[in-house]
Amino acid sequence: MARNPSIQIGPLRENELEEAGRIVRMAFGTFLGLPNPLEFMGDRDFLTPRWRSRNTVVLAAREDGRLLGSNAITRWRSFGFFGPLTVSPDCWSRGVAQQLLSATMKVFSRWRVRHSGLFTFASSPKHVGLYQKFGYWPGSLTALMKRTPQPPAWTLKSGVKVPVLLSALSDREKSQAIGACAKLTSSMEKGLDLGEEIRAVLKQRIGEVPLVYGQRSLDAFAVCMNGPGSEGGANTCYVKFAAARGGPGSGERFDRLLDAIEALALARGAELEAGVSLACDDPFHRMRSRGYRMTALGIAMQRPRGEGFNRPGNYVLGDWR
Repeated sequence: MARNPSIQIGPLRENELEEAGRIVRMAFGTFLGLPNPLEFMGDRDFLTPRWRSRNTVVLAAREDGRLLGSNAITRWRSFGFFGPLTVSPDCWSRGVAQQLLSATMKVFSRWRVRHSGLFTFASSPKHVGLYQKFGYWPGSLTALMKRTPQPPAWTLKSGVKVPVLLSALSDREKSQAIGACAKLTSSMEKGLDLGEEIRAVLKQRIGEVPLVYGQRSLDAFAVCMNGPGSEGGANTCYVKFAAARGGPGSGERFDRLLDAIEALALARGAELEAGVSLACDDPFHRMRSRGYRMTALGIAMQRPRGEGFNRPGNYVLGDWR
């Protein structure tokens, strides 16, 4: 992988965010063949909120002061993922993405993540082949699912609490709840912790975190992005991550989590969108039975090769875009 010395990699600057966002839209819109590539994703912003988050680094590729592309790298403590990785279409096939990826691997090494992943187009040998050069291996397909929410039918059992929103809690209660979320995710994969992601959502006011409690502990939670300047935009409640506690009754806990997510989207007048790995077969089938429809298929690639937390028996949502 030869390095082009005229291309420099470094942190994306705040005054470059608008141009970086334009490149993201142009790159994806061009690849997908949209009549107007800049209309890709509408008012959704997958870059600026990540640039502002403590758990994310955004790298930039420049040549003679011109921004060529960028890559956002996110850390959930023991796990990391990257994207959107985009390069201006007039600079494709110049090795820009490879230089961004080389720098990305150094970030993961510095963070000492146990494993990392990405979401890409399952139908693109070029993309899959590029990431394989850096040790990533394709795993299960990831389905992007959408649904127009309906009023949920609450079926609360004795001793089960009504879901609450993290933003409604006191500072002390928020800290305890975020710790409980980390305990839940760590039971699926050692060290997996979305604490900083959750804090960024609250601080930037770009979404909400529904919490579902059982008799003695947190049963499930979701990190939902919605609102102007968010990854969901004004009209979409985007479930960036969600998980229900495993073991006996996990399917029912996942159903109650879906109820909570749908209630949030309904209250905000937004369409629901969530990704689910087809390795997690029961969550996928439960979503289909509720009326979720598949709108696209991508593929999860991981390093080192393996299932990670997207595996049978886990009730997890997320697509690593």
